[in-house]
Amino acid sequence: MKNLFLLLFLTLSLSLSAQEQGYFKNPVIRGDIADPSIIRIGDVFYAVGTSSEWAPFYPVFVSLDLVNWKQTGHVFDKKPEWTSNSFWAPEFYSLNDKVYCYYTARRASDGVSYIGVATADSPTDEFTDHGLIVEYGTEAIDAFIYDDNGQLYISWKAYGLDKRPIEITASKLSADGLRLEGEPFTLLRDDEGIGMEGQYHFKHGEYYYIIYSPHSCCGPGSDYDVYVARSKSYRGPYEKYAGNPILKGGGVDFISAGHGTAVETEDGRMFYMCHGYLKGDGFYNGRQPILQEIFMGPDKWPHFTTGYLASVNEYMPFDGVVQKPVEDFADDFESSVLKIDWTWNYPYSDIQTKIQKGKLSLNGTPKDDNKYGTALCLRSQTPNYSYETQIVNKNASFKGLTMYGDDKNLVLWGIQGGKIVLKLVHNGEEKILHEAACNWKNPYLKVGVEKGYLLSFYQSKDGENWENISEAALDARSLVRWDRVARPGLIHVGNAKQPAEYSYFKMTNLGAE
Repeated sequence: MKNLFLLLFLTLSLSLSAQEQGYFKNPVIRGDIADPSIIRIGDVFYAVGTSSEWAPFYPVFVSLDLVNWKQTGHVFDKKPEWTSNSFWAPEFYSLNDKVYCYYTARRASDGVSYIGVATADSPTDEFTDHGLIVEYGTEAIDAFIYDDNGQLYISWKAYGLDKRPIEITASKLSADGLRLEGEPFTLLRDDEGIGMEGQYHFKHGEYYYIIYSPHSCCGPGSDYDVYVARSKSYRGPYEKYAGNPILKGGGVDFISAGHGTAVETEDGRMFYMCHGYLKGDGFYNGRQPILQEIFMGPDKWPHFTTGYLASVNEYMPFDGVVQKPVEDFADDFESSVLKIDWTWNYPYSDIQTKIQKGKLSLNGTPKDDNKYGTALCLRSQTPNYSYETQIVNKNASFKGLTMYGDDKNLVLWGIQGGKIVLKLVHNGEEKILHEAACNWKNPYLKVGVEKGYLLSFYQSKDGENWENISEAALDARSLVRWDRVARPGLIHVGNAKQPAEYSYFKMTNLGAE
């Protein structure tokens, strides 16, 4: 009881001290980017996250203050040869003047998720893939690297090990970070049957700590949270904290929170970045990276300065920092290459783009039984926004805007065969919601989004005066996939020799976040 009162006093003291620095708002990185990993090199912070079924693979971000982040590129522009899909849980690690990315993907030969490794001179440079490093059990995901007095270890979530439950398993790692050495061994076992993944290791005083996430990661019913265990040896045995979870949703702001890593500032403070689903309309922006400060309590367990409930309002890490507002997106296609914000549906279509004279040409070759072409999309950043384009060519293909879940769950608003058409596709079944003649040479199209899932549809001949064709907003909640949310963007459906051409794309955030 004495330790509990001391812990509450220390939490309050830290909070009062931090208030002098002001507040920032979570998420610190906007959009559907799960499983973030964060490192510091010098005075610069870098983060990377899951890309799942979207290419390019593993978006990379940079920050000087932990609050304002800018995307710099991706770990991979092309899939590593051994992989097929499900690009999850990348982990950055700095070693031997190189940056390593340990990542999870499905093996092309059998669809089993294993762990690969790639290296680069810095997090913003091109990575060279070195192939598989962990091939263990019927699935191995969520790598983390830890240096214990000069001996490197890699840990991961393992299952399919005989009839054992899910566990966090580890192995010695070679000095060059590219090979396992010795036999894997168990660190923690999921004896409660609640799940166990997304681990982060650190040492403080006499204890080694594992912060990890049990329960359900994804979807509206997610109850993901953050647990901790400790041991006086890296190899264990580990004692699970009786007060778990140390971070969770269920408060005012978040449905759930979990799967992250921490970084130390130069003055020794520790900040944990994980992902969280916002409550309410913000859910439809997906699992977004959030930041919360950790401190070590008198009970020798880690705690969060603002308590165990994940929160939007957090205390600013550094003096003098101002959090920048959410930015709109615009692409006038004047550059010769796509902006790094664009993503596409690589499991369902090979994409082909060409930018020339202020026009984007989009097409692709669908894969397998995909009937709905190629989608080029963005991560939405707020629940209320609009996105628009102008179509500047005519042919038999379908071209226009989309809200895209996957190849069998999407909305299409565009031009086809001289008609303007609105389609809803749910589980592969197509329904035409609107169809009319289009007599404009180069029509403009727009979609308005409210609450993250209510869609309204607009057309215009000049891009200034818009006509709403929607009798009522379309409910698009069915487009949410189990581990990701739908993305707005452009689409081409039809013969790859008949591309769609666009003069611009603009996405505008419309108020309440």
